[in-house]
Amino acid sequence: VQLVESGGGSVQPGGSLRLSCAASGFTFRNFAMSWVRQAPGKGLEWVSTISSAVSTTRYADSVKGRFTISRDNAKDTLYLQMANLKPEDTAVYYCAKHSGGLLTTTRSYTSDQGTQVTVSS
Repeated sequence: VQLVESGGGSVQPGGSLRLSCAASGFTFRNFAMSWVRQAPGKGLEWVSTISSAVSTTRYADSVKGRFTISRDNAKDTLYLQMANLKPEDTAVYYCAKHSGGLLTTTRSYTSDQGTQVTVSS
C-alpha cells in the first residue's frame, strides 16, 4: 500500500485548498478512504470518510459544510476540497485506507507522509 498526499500550503483565513491522495498497491475502488489530521501538539483527528463505490460520505462536525471529500476511482485518487479555512484547520493532513468498502469499516493503513496545511493571516 502506498498513499501520497499533495496540495497543502499556506492560506489566509477564509481561503481554499484542494488536497489529493494518490493511491497504489491495492484495488482502490474496493475500499473506503478517510482523511485525518494532526495539529501541532495534538493527537490524530478524523476529518472525513468516503465509501468505496456508492460514495456516501461522513464528516466531523468541525468541518461539516466547509470540506468536501470525493474520489476518482479511475485515477486511484482521493480528494479533499477545503473551503472557508480557519486557523484551527492548521495541521498535517493524512489519507488512510479502510479495511473494506463501507463507511463503517475501520482504518487499516494511514500514510506516514502527509501534507501541511497552514491557515494564518
